[in-house]
Amino acid sequence: MATNNLSIENTQNRYQRKFRFDWILGVILVLALFLYGWQIWKAGSANAFYTAAIKSMTESFHNFWYGSFDPAGYITVDKPPVALWFMAISAKIFGLHGWSIVLPSVLFGVRSVYLMYRLIQPYFGQNAARLSALALTLTPIVVADSRTNNMDATLVFFLMLALYFLEKAIGSRKIWSLLISFALIGIAFNVKMLQAFMILPAMYLFYWLAANETWKKKITKLTLATVSLLVFTLAYPISVDMTPASSRPYVGGSETNSLLELAFGYNGSERLLGQTTGTGGTFGAGMNSKTTNKKGGGMPGGQAPTGMKQTGKHQTPPGGKQMKGQPNGGKGGPGKMGNGGGGGGAFNIGTAGPFRLFQSALGPEVSWLLPFALFGLIGGLVFFRDRRKRWFSLSKQQKQLILWTSWLIPVYGFFSVASFFHPYYMIMLAPPIAALFGTGVTALVGLFKNSLRTSWKFYLLPIAIVATAALQSWYVYSYYPWLTWVILIAAIGFSVGMAVLPRGRAFQALLVGGLISIMAAPTWWSLTPTIAAESAMIPTAGPSLFTSSSNGMPGGGGGMGNSSVNTKLLNYVEKHQGNAKYLFATSDSTTAAPYIIKTGKAVMAMGGFNGTDPAITLSQFKKLVKNGDLKYFYYSGRSGNTKIINWIKKHATKVKTSLYQSSSSNGSQAGMGGPGATTTTKSTKQAKAPNSKQAPAGAPSGKKKPTGKPGAKPSTKSNPKLKSTQKAGQSNSKSTQKQTTMQGPGGMGSSGVLYDLSSIYK
Repeated sequence: MATNNLSIENTQNRYQRKFRFDWILGVILVLALFLYGWQIWKAGSANAFYTAAIKSMTESFHNFWYGSFDPAGYITVDKPPVALWFMAISAKIFGLHGWSIVLPSVLFGVRSVYLMYRLIQPYFGQNAARLSALALTLTPIVVADSRTNNMDATLVFFLMLALYFLEKAIGSRKIWSLLISFALIGIAFNVKMLQAFMILPAMYLFYWLAANETWKKKITKLTLATVSLLVFTLAYPISVDMTPASSRPYVGGSETNSLLELAFGYNGSERLLGQTTGTGGTFGAGMNSKTTNKKGGGMPGGQAPTGMKQTGKHQTPPGGKQMKGQPNGGKGGPGKMGNGGGGGGAFNIGTAGPFRLFQSALGPEVSWLLPFALFGLIGGLVFFRDRRKRWFSLSKQQKQLILWTSWLIPVYGFFSVASFFHPYYMIMLAPPIAALFGTGVTALVGLFKNSLRTSWKFYLLPIAIVATAALQSWYVYSYYPWLTWVILIAAIGFSVGMAVLPRGRAFQALLVGGLISIMAAPTWWSLTPTIAAESAMIPTAGPSLFTSSSNGMPGGGGGMGNSSVNTKLLNYVEKHQGNAKYLFATSDSTTAAPYIIKTGKAVMAMGGFNGTDPAITLSQFKKLVKNGDLKYFYYSGRSGNTKIINWIKKHATKVKTSLYQSSSSNGSQAGMGGPGATTTTKSTKQAKAPNSKQAPAGAPSGKKKPTGKPGAKPSTKSNPKLKSTQKAGQSNSKSTQKQTTMQGPGGMGSSGVLYDLSSIYK
């Protein structure tokens, strides 16, 4: 064992003197580039909420600096703009295209894979580093996130870069590397706020354990590092909050027009407690517990999501009809959550508890290798122990394991109890799981070879493989029942073979076979977003991407990239805009986004993303109308400022529907070069969901129980009332069909109402 530790230390020293590129790492990076980048030219507008902001940010430095959602600088997105800065720069260089706004996420994803290798190789060798990099590359949610213009791939990159400089600070004992490390966490805070701070406990603990310095120096340096953290964390938010409100956009998502309040409120405590002021409701703990399902049809707290009416157990969109293909609120086994890629939908995060991340709602996104990682952690702490020292003395490798474990535990704990987050946030768990998997293989193989059959250490490797295969077989069962048995039989067979032949080339072949048996399923799940060309608002992975209809709902296909524009309405408001500052106003960003992307003109999202931000008062709105800055308001039926909407309904003139509506509204893609989208009317039969339990607005479409067969129709056996409802829907009049027209988020079909505001003060 001592010889093994010396060998690893010599490898580390050679690595520090000169880094030689590993050609196998090159292959892994090419694989990552393929998975993350292939078909991003079909991204459409990806997450249209952020894409509209990127479009606006390219119009002026003022919009760029604040992350303004609209070209007029009325309101920002509900996150700091650092990640969007990279995307806006890319769009400015290459033009606004689907691939140009996604490109930064692709590159950050590939760089994270490279950093994983660099963080593992000096301490555990090339094989462990390769396996860790490969595991990160093939984590399904990493692939899905890296293919969108969401901020999570950017966040993970900055967190891993911070660890890289932390390692340099310990090795070189230079204060500047430590200051840079903590400064990068401050920058990461301005990517996605408090989510970046989840790894701070790991950084403080690791530096205290690993730095070869006196405790006084450690305290001094960590104090200075904390100052660096605070400076880079607070510099931007304080500068925004100190700027007069009249000189900057309203901070979207906040209640008090404060970026700091946004960080600690909507993006902070409310994520944990579920008191989501930004969504107009309260999310209960667990999201999909039995209680919340009964009360809210999948929405905790019994609250209907924004823009949805609540009728008994069901939630319906404006117009009174249920959306096609909505998930069933999370009941059932894996794969029974609609278009969630085996993981659920936009708000399906399982039931709160210590095993939430193993459940079918979240597990298929990130937890495929988690059992092996946990066994690998146990084996690593044993295998890498330096027997020359006392039992409480930690080797360099053990300290590294503590670093990754200290990342894993707080993040695992938070998401086990938090009430308001999306499944794609699971990317935060991908780096520690990948690191513990790669190092775990090295440790468990070492214990297996060096232990007798009578020792428990001998059986850790085969048990880890079988336990991991068992979890994976459960994940794949709802899609491919046959694959369940293939995984189990292969894993058990290879594990037994290793026990019988623990030495020589036969063992090496069996080991490779065992690892392949537990890497095959997550590899296929990771391929699905690439094959399906997914660049969704709510990223996800899984075979359901192949069976979901491309209707613009988050979590499938192009997500909000399929949002359509009512060309007739657009032509009308453009023709009559005159000198007005805004093309028109509407309640929420989701409705406004496609029109900003299409035209580059200012569309006022009165209440921000969900329509509930107190960004403007009635008196301020009246002033805009009186001054001629705003002539039209489009009421899409979504939530908004009740006082303003009631005032509009009372005093404004309704535009004749024939001037901006049609029985079949011709939709067009929002100017992003993605697949064309047309808006067509749907009968009640088409709009009816296959299950009475409805997911929140914006949840992905799909079947109740995916079968893995493309084109399969939803079954109506589980809902006897559905057949009769469908028959009744076939005889509906044309006017009824017009009322039930459904589009992707942001689409403006014939069910909305356009108001002329210019007549109020004539």
